[in-house]
Amino acid sequence: MRNAKLVLLALLSLSFVAGLSGREMPNFNLIDMHDRNYELYRAKGKVVVLFFTGTGCPIARKSSGKLKKLANRYESKGVDVWIVNSYPNESRKDISKEIRELGLQNSIYLRDRKQAVALAYGVNRTAEVIAIETNTWETIYRGAIDDQLSEGAEKPKASKHYLANALDQYLAGEPVAVKRTRATGCRISFARVSGNAEYPDYTTQVAPILRENCVDCHQSGGIGPWSMSEYRRVSNYSDMIEEALLTRRMPPWDPHPDYGDFHDAHSLTREETQTIIQWIRAGSPRGDGDDPLKEPLPIASKWRLGEPDEVLKLPSVQKIKATGVEPYRHLVVENPFDKDVWIRAMDVNPGNRKVVHHVILYAKWPGGPRLDNKGAFFVGWAPGASPLEYPDGVAKRLPAKAKLTIEMHYTTNGSEQTDESEIAIYLSDKPATRSAETRQAINANLDIPPGEDDAQHMATYAFKKPATIYGLFPHMHFRGKWMRYELLLPNGKRETLLHVPRYDFQWQLSYYLKEPRTVPAGSWLVVTGSFDNSYVNPNNPDASKRVFFGQQSWDEMFIGFFEAADEPESPIASVDR
Repeated sequence: MRNAKLVLLALLSLSFVAGLSGREMPNFNLIDMHDRNYELYRAKGKVVVLFFTGTGCPIARKSSGKLKKLANRYESKGVDVWIVNSYPNESRKDISKEIRELGLQNSIYLRDRKQAVALAYGVNRTAEVIAIETNTWETIYRGAIDDQLSEGAEKPKASKHYLANALDQYLAGEPVAVKRTRATGCRISFARVSGNAEYPDYTTQVAPILRENCVDCHQSGGIGPWSMSEYRRVSNYSDMIEEALLTRRMPPWDPHPDYGDFHDAHSLTREETQTIIQWIRAGSPRGDGDDPLKEPLPIASKWRLGEPDEVLKLPSVQKIKATGVEPYRHLVVENPFDKDVWIRAMDVNPGNRKVVHHVILYAKWPGGPRLDNKGAFFVGWAPGASPLEYPDGVAKRLPAKAKLTIEMHYTTNGSEQTDESEIAIYLSDKPATRSAETRQAINANLDIPPGEDDAQHMATYAFKKPATIYGLFPHMHFRGKWMRYELLLPNGKRETLLHVPRYDFQWQLSYYLKEPRTVPAGSWLVVTGSFDNSYVNPNNPDASKRVFFGQQSWDEMFIGFFEAADEPESPIASVDR
């Protein structure tokens, strides 16, 4: 019986791989060795050829010369060649060394760090190529480049040129004669997430991952578009779950893993990712046991940091119309404090997540910092934002006579809505040694040409005094493509603090450093980034328009917000509670 199950599983796996040639290949996002993001469905050519590899594999190494010749031969004909490294835990140093040895410096070399693409595409060996046409995203050929190389053997030269023949036939509008051959590279090792079973178990493996990482948003009233309330609903969306994992849209945490170590990193491990994908590949079987997704969720606290000292409420219930554009609302709220206070933490409770796009609290007082005449930025919320919480001894001063304004940005959703968002304030009861503030590196002189897919811009901030950086918050709008924060130190060294290679306006995430970074006076924070104002960008409001800096989402912004505090010259007096 056991052998029969294994044979059945093998047949199912083979039929799955064969079936990929007749269906739309799932989209994916991968990062290359230059920290640039590549998305399959934004490829510009007629055909994308994926070559799967891993450092050290003899057949993959010997195939690199063939691959370069094919890339040069077919580039002018609209064929893109992407190399995909699907070995786990590969180091940048080892990959860079092999790229230099093989002369692949000018190639598009992508890192499939969690092996999600190889697993979803049914790739089991290196040196396999998959040629995908970009009209319907179906496979026109997959297998070996040619018949010269195989495991432990090598012909003097190739006699059958499978990939080249397939490309020639497809580009000439002819049927591809040979659509599938056997790849002969090194076996790719995947995580053994199923143990001795045929596939991961829904009840004990898959559902717990979803419950721990996804259900908080994907529940009734949550920000997710559908509810993971039971197996039936998850199985209905299983292919979309796979695509969300491959494109890195979910979980919505996309800083480059080589830079920075941050609090609240909501991401999945390689093993968790492969557990879900292997279960989906097996057909999303229900299995036995009670459904963990049907168990009631713990009652979530209204405030993530506990009961606050004060809560700022909107002056009245806000009404949001059914359709159209809602202008920014700047609502004046009463300052609840009759003396200066030090704030150690703040949190925002968006009242109606269906329509609340963002919430920002500003404070204005004589001599205080100003942002576009709004005052000092105190706290903000957008989907995915974490609470603002400073380490011990660090706090933000709010003067007694400061005027408070809450900026509300609403988006309509087809029906009339109301909102009563709130902001929690937590006061410091310990002496503050550092006065924190939200700072920014901003470029308001944006000029983004129509159709431009990589309009790069830069902003800087100079540290006149020694300071400590606690958090980083990139901000662009729908055309935002990527953003990077770098430190330029007085000794000439350059250090990347954060790189977001695939910026997503729908998720304005907060990146709080686990180890705050102290910087000397004379340092510069350099924020670089890019906008995609082309027709290929599916989020672009209008690719025919030249875009400038502006408040609305169809305008653009380029702001590198960050939380910092100057190093104290002397302790700051504590505030009596």
